[in-house]
Amino acid sequence: MTDLKQACNTLRVQASQCTAVLLAAGVGRRLGDSHDGPKVLLEFGGRSLLERHIKALVANGVPRLMITVGHEAQAIRDAVAALRERGDLGGLQIGFADNPDYRDGSLVSLHVQHEVMRSGGEIILMDGDVLYDARMIARLIAADHEGVLLLDWEIEPGDEPVKICFDHAGQIADFRKIPANPYVRFGESVGFFRFSGAMAATLANRCAWYVAQGRVKTEYEEAIRDLLLAEPPRFGAEDISDLPWTEIDFEEDVTRARLVILPQLER
Repeated sequence: MTDLKQACNTLRVQASQCTAVLLAAGVGRRLGDSHDGPKVLLEFGGRSLLERHIKALVANGVPRLMITVGHEAQAIRDAVAALRERGDLGGLQIGFADNPDYRDGSLVSLHVQHEVMRSGGEIILMDGDVLYDARMIARLIAADHEGVLLLDWEIEPGDEPVKICFDHAGQIADFRKIPANPYVRFGESVGFFRFSGAMAATLANRCAWYVAQGRVKTEYEEAIRDLLLAEPPRFGAEDISDLPWTEIDFEEDVTRARLVILPQLER
């Protein structure tokens, strides 16, 4: 067997042990009046972000997907049902976790997934509002660390991007939009992560702590940051700077996605 086939088989085995968690509960206020439904149903090239997520997971051998829903949850359920009716799920098992408090911080959307986070299997955590190259999932699965963050060195300027910061030794020193710890360089977080079963359970516990403290306006990145700063050697960042992607937050992001990113993906 060639080295390439061995590597592909290894990836399939690793992927078969993963459950993807997709956060898709938010309102998407910053898109303005151009779109009033769930961002995950925005279409690019005739396919919604949701359908593209599903195809990327299937292409990389991930067998299960849990979607956090909140704002217009039924529209997302209906979209999944329509894809299932068309036979477009590719065998992917899809379930839902409801977040009735979807107007709070994104940490709550992760917290409602506590059962699957504590199930013992590896977890792939994904923001729903990203248009991206499916090879990102392969790199996430293949990375070595217990906790993996996808990193793009071509970071947008300003306070909006979540930054992955590194110290002189190349170890992750901070993980925030506005870093608090010293660092020598940083890149942008894509919003995709992979956690070992044990680390996913610890992350679920940390989210539960925030909720118990009444800190429900917190973003989920803070819980990840807590784990990362407590045990930095267990985390690593996987470089995907060579792959096209964009997060969809503002109307200009939609335009960039359609005019810049989509043509690259179609090539």
